[in-house]
Amino acid sequence: TKPVLREMIRKKRGAIVSVSSISSLVPNRGQANYAAAKAGINAATSSLAKEVARFGIRVNAVAPGPIDTDMLSSMPMDANTIKSVIPMARLGKPEEVARVIRFLCSDDASYITGQVISVNGGMF
Repeated sequence: TKPVLREMIRKKRGAIVSVSSISSLVPNRGQANYAAAKAGINAATSSLAKEVARFGIRVNAVAPGPIDTDMLSSMPMDANTIKSVIPMARLGKPEEVARVIRFLCSDDASYITGQVISVNGGMF
């Protein structure tokens, strides 16, 4: 972040979006290390947002829930079991997460900073 941040400060504008996880907000058993790492991203997002907002730089994070990716297919639970705990009863698509990231990087999100946006089909 540091090398890009210098240029953003110089230009007095920019957007940083980190990818966290629903596990940072709703941890699962057996994933303490993963949940802690992702919660660290959330805390860093909040802290950095406060530091650089005065320079016109927005800092946010996206916390995806179960998304249909290779990472999910390597988990011990099958897709139907995972879908059963998602209120929307389906896995998310990578492009759904990408759209939120694109929005947060756009001028349409010009007054949003320090937020963790969940993209999770209703899991909370």
